[in-house]
Amino acid sequence: MLATLVLSLLGVASYGITTARGHASIWHPSMYGFNVTDKTFPYDNRPVAPLINYTFEQWWFHGHLDYPPHPGDFFELPAGQVATAEIACNKGATTWFNSSEGGDIRSGNDPCPGSTPAAYHTTGFSDLKGCALAIAYESDVTKIQPEDFTVFSVNQTCVWNRFTDFAVPARMPPCPEGGCHCAWFWIHSPDSGGEQNYMTGFKCNVTGSTSTVPLAKPQVPRRCGADPDFGKPEASPGNCTYGAKQPFYWFQAERNNMFEGTYAPPFYLYLYNFKGGAQDDIFVDSYADIPPPSPNSTVVPTLQQPQATASATSTSPGAAAPTSQPTNQVPFGTPPGRCSSW
Repeated sequence: MLATLVLSLLGVASYGITTARGHASIWHPSMYGFNVTDKTFPYDNRPVAPLINYTFEQWWFHGHLDYPPHPGDFFELPAGQVATAEIACNKGATTWFNSSEGGDIRSGNDPCPGSTPAAYHTTGFSDLKGCALAIAYESDVTKIQPEDFTVFSVNQTCVWNRFTDFAVPARMPPCPEGGCHCAWFWIHSPDSGGEQNYMTGFKCNVTGSTSTVPLAKPQVPRRCGADPDFGKPEASPGNCTYGAKQPFYWFQAERNNMFEGTYAPPFYLYLYNFKGGAQDDIFVDSYADIPPPSPNSTVVPTLQQPQATASATSTSPGAAAPTSQPTNQVPFGTPPGRCSSW
């Protein structure tokens, strides 16, 4: 009897550990892999599962291209307004609990009901590192490449709330016939788990467009913000990437655009010149000219088309002005490694 009780308690403890390592994803019927479970693939490839050291086929759209949404399902992006997404460790904690394996576990704005913030990889509010939405103006998902995605909105206090706001630039042009494709991207603090990437792709559509000015070709973000943990107390604005920027593709077996080390992951913060809210400088006419970035440059471009956009409710914890290093320099942090405990 005692042995049975001990085993039962161990099972509960193990379940609790698994739950605490729940990770997170955006959830909406427009996403690829909306109904993927831990039994769909030979390995756990649920939308909340982290992407680490995967082949391109495995990490791109989370390997869910064969699990598309229904043709009429789109996540709407109202130009100049705020789009509210649901982020959670389990679909059961969202509006769509009725199609989850475990049923309704919702608890208000809690992204991981019954778990501590460690479940979504943070030691607290001051440890949040932001997440982003990116868009590709292409309805055929098979034609999209990583370089086609442009980050258009950042929430710097993510993951923290189930209901997470993303401000949409006012000048977003309409999508082509058949809609656009978007993706949610997140890299968490190194203080709260291993070197993990998260990507959830979904079909999206811009509504209420008042502009037809296209987005500029997105460039690779550069580490240019104040980085005191790595000996750079001051920002280096002349070393930043300005205008349209790609998302971070980091710590995979192939097709990376970021090469930072284990303990210096890239974040959607001012460290890489990502302001919180709508990215209003992503259009072809946003700048007349963008000078080549350089660690020693003091020249920054002038925004030609400033645009006020409704802001999201969350702001950056301790946001600082931009600072520090191009991606073709020696990576920050230690050489890439693996953390097997997360």
